[in-house]
Amino acid sequence: MNRVKVGIIGCGNISHVYFTNLKKYPEVELVAAADIDIERARSRAQEFNLEKAYTVDELLADPEIEIVVNLTIPKAHASVCLKALEAGKNVYVEKPIVVTREEGQQVLKLAAEKGLRVASAPETFLGGGIQTCRKLIDDGAIGTPVSATGFMLCGGHESWHPDPEFYYEIGGGPMFDMGPYYLTAFVTLLGPIKRVTGSARISHPTRTITSEKKRGKIIEVETPTNITGVLDFENGTIGTLLTSFDAAAGTSLPNIEIHGSEGTLLVPDPNGFGGVVKLRRRGGDWEEIELTHGYTDNNRGIGVADMARAIREGGEHRANGTMAYHVLEAMHGIHDASREGKHYEMHSTCTRPEPMPALEAQSK
Repeated sequence: MNRVKVGIIGCGNISHVYFTNLKKYPEVELVAAADIDIERARSRAQEFNLEKAYTVDELLADPEIEIVVNLTIPKAHASVCLKALEAGKNVYVEKPIVVTREEGQQVLKLAAEKGLRVASAPETFLGGGIQTCRKLIDDGAIGTPVSATGFMLCGGHESWHPDPEFYYEIGGGPMFDMGPYYLTAFVTLLGPIKRVTGSARISHPTRTITSEKKRGKIIEVETPTNITGVLDFENGTIGTLLTSFDAAAGTSLPNIEIHGSEGTLLVPDPNGFGGVVKLRRRGGDWEEIELTHGYTDNNRGIGVADMARAIREGGEHRANGTMAYHVLEAMHGIHDASREGKHYEMHSTCTRPEPMPALEAQSK
């Protein structure tokens, strides 16, 4: 297939892995870097031997670029996505897809009107860890799924991230930062969500940056940092998700477990592509399951490559905007439920994305 030309907007902390990986996938050709700080764009372009270092408007005006990879901070996601779509570009955006439900609806509506595609991180569900779990569930290894649990607890990001302020702004917090990994994994494994409820709070009104660049700066916390959500899936499974930036010493709890009528499945960290998969069948002991699917390293950018394949060959790309919006609505719903003291009924739905080809299929 003819390679799809790609440009990246946003040359900050997370961009390095995208620049690295998008130079490798055969479906795409990375041609340009852009940033509101043109010197940062030039630095990335030089580092990765790209001829084009652009302002944002210059990249959007380049007729060769078919996919814009939007790696800006969350509060800029919507404006950049809308500008890219207006410019006739397909969009892949870091998580969350946007900050508000209204913005998400605008992005999906404009994409549909323009006949363009929207994709969103996380794409880690395309990796061998979660895809192996998907196959086990689809093959009936745990029988009928009845419950699911997810735990993401840490002490926050101000100790290591050079610019951690946005993690504590509206659109940040542990649910909007890490929740997309867990909820996207849940939807991939179990299907769409019917309703949610939850409890959320700001445990500490301020945070102090201890990473070197801004050591000592005080951050005002605008969004809940300790959240527990309960999810009712359309297939009848009941899930629980706990996300927190307030667990100073971390946790020993599993990332994700799926419990079924015939067994329990230990799902690896959804923030990674590989990991250890364990299965315990009724009456048996835990057994480690060999991964049946590839892409087990840090394969960020594989969602862009998958969208490029779909652009050239047809069909739906897997990390699609409809699923990303469904996850966004669920996250807001959990916050709404806590604030209003009631269940939140989901308005959106989605389909489980098609599984990735297994290793044996990839080798044929």
